[in-house]
Amino acid sequence: MSEGFTITERAEVFAEMLAAFLARHPNTLVLTGAGLSTASGIPDYRDRDGVRRGRQPIQGPEFRRLDAVRRRYWARSMVGWPTLAQARPNAGHAALAALEYAGRIGPVLTQNVDGLHQQAGSRAVLELHGNIHTVVCLDCRTLMPRALVQGMLEAANPHLLGAMAVPLPDGDAQIEPESLGEFTLPVCPHCGGTLMPDVVFFGDNVPPARTAHALALMEAADALLVVGSSLMVFSGFRFCRMAAAAGKPIAAVNLGRTRADDLISMKIEDSAEQLLPQVVRLLG
Repeated sequence: MSEGFTITERAEVFAEMLAAFLARHPNTLVLTGAGLSTASGIPDYRDRDGVRRGRQPIQGPEFRRLDAVRRRYWARSMVGWPTLAQARPNAGHAALAALEYAGRIGPVLTQNVDGLHQQAGSRAVLELHGNIHTVVCLDCRTLMPRALVQGMLEAANPHLLGAMAVPLPDGDAQIEPESLGEFTLPVCPHCGGTLMPDVVFFGDNVPPARTAHALALMEAADALLVVGSSLMVFSGFRFCRMAAAAGKPIAAVNLGRTRADDLISMKIEDSAEQLLPQVVRLLG
């Protein structure tokens, strides 16, 4: 954007650019990431340069193999979960739901596991990495609400009730209990088996059927809009590569660099919760 524009004028130009993009491509697939949910109080994983913050997250294979890793995960999750559970959709989520309702965009493909798109009213949502609000038993495959497991955790571990910690992405918390050996793991109320959030952990692959569904959505779309994602994870970046290979235009709304900057035809560095409602107004 050239110099001389006020912040308000620049925001208006950005909104007009994106509105024109969506008007030309009404079947745009929207790919969202953690940057969309930061305004809802959920921290993201990376800074503006796409560099990961903090320590390496728990890996799926280690969670399933090691009791100590499961204790660390569930102890931190018990403390961090209330922040995520209380999060509500922001204006960016609401705007995407309104654009879908008006027929101005196609489906939403989200890398987020927070369920805020559905809370905002979006209907055509594919959660690439699952939903943190559901827990699965690895033994009998029973699904149950995460809120139910929270009650089990708090009843079995009262010494952690009220613990204060810095919130981290996806319901994690920056806390290291002094003695995880005293921490009681939740177990499946049906079979006593191992419980795990029904999400794709780092180190795991997106289920093949879900990947096939997502790729089909990209193939059917006539453009791609990235919102709040650095695209550093390949499961998101692949859709930009697919769109570019097919000659489909890509727009992005993201504060900071992305892995696909060289593929994006229109890059807007602005906050989605401020920009997207303006786009809704422009498109009526």
